[in-house]
Amino acid sequence: MNKYNLLTISTSKNKLTFLSAALAISCVISATSCFAQDKPAADGPVGTPFVRDIYTADPSAHVWKDGRLYVYPSHDIAPARGCDLMDQYHVYSTDDMVHWKDHGEILRASQVEWGRPEGGFMWAPDCAYKNGTYYFYFPHPSGTKWNNTWKIGVATSKSPASGFKSQGYIKGLESMIDPCVFIDDDGQAYFYYGGGGTCKGGKLKDNMMEIDGEMKKMEGLEDFHEATWVHKRNGIYYLSYSDNHDVNGKHNQMRYAMSNSPLGPWTSKGVYMDPTDSYTNHGSIVQFKGQWYAFYHNSSLSNQDWLRSICVDKLYYNADSTIQKVVPTGAIKSK
Repeated sequence: MNKYNLLTISTSKNKLTFLSAALAISCVISATSCFAQDKPAADGPVGTPFVRDIYTADPSAHVWKDGRLYVYPSHDIAPARGCDLMDQYHVYSTDDMVHWKDHGEILRASQVEWGRPEGGFMWAPDCAYKNGTYYFYFPHPSGTKWNNTWKIGVATSKSPASGFKSQGYIKGLESMIDPCVFIDDDGQAYFYYGGGGTCKGGKLKDNMMEIDGEMKKMEGLEDFHEATWVHKRNGIYYLSYSDNHDVNGKHNQMRYAMSNSPLGPWTSKGVYMDPTDSYTNHGSIVQFKGQWYAFYHNSSLSNQDWLRSICVDKLYYNADSTIQKVVPTGAIKSK
């Protein structure tokens, strides 16, 4: 078994234990359970989970040409059965960080023609925009043996929050997860993914569906686990991710590294967010209307590790361009 086999990833996440104890009950939440309307985020614009009618995780945040901020999360299905029931992606957007619009469901496993017959396993996605098209990237297995059949699917649309259609998957990749696509100032797109202690990156061709050249391991990262995210500020590239931290039942610190190149080598700079109350964490960093924000998830609404909720807090940089520690605020415990 080589080190890139997804069995390593699944073991590191303790997901196999959930499969072995799988419940006979499953609950599929339909798209009609959410409504495309503006909803105020209670208790202010940051911190508190801003999606409360369904459970969401792994937020990928982007600001598109219409000036709105869009968030592409995964969806935890209740009742939880580990991460195997995750499905039915939604998109959320805001123009003020207070009022959030649920644009509804954009894709589910049953619409992925090459995917796992049993469905589920629609894990952390990302989205990119190039030449008039939005590209939605998502990890999904192609076979019943999900732990070693992961593919990175691609769906496209002319709209950032509707009309996505599956276009197949990126060929030639190893069985890993958590896609991230970063487009540099010159228009070159870069693709990253990973798991099991390995993060890889490479260039995408103009069609955004093929790797241009070889994928290479991102060097210089400390204790990488998963959840790659790349952003750029003042000419410096930042690669952030979750680590393997496990102390007193608290997991997944969020770490970051810096580089003068989008493909490294990277210099590790430490932790920018401590563990939340969730077993996992997975984040993104984006600038919106002059302010930088850190998106992440916690379990404050459910008190269950696999029913998570996406959150956001302001993020600040030091004079030397390093990131200040983000302190999550406003979490509301379920009563």
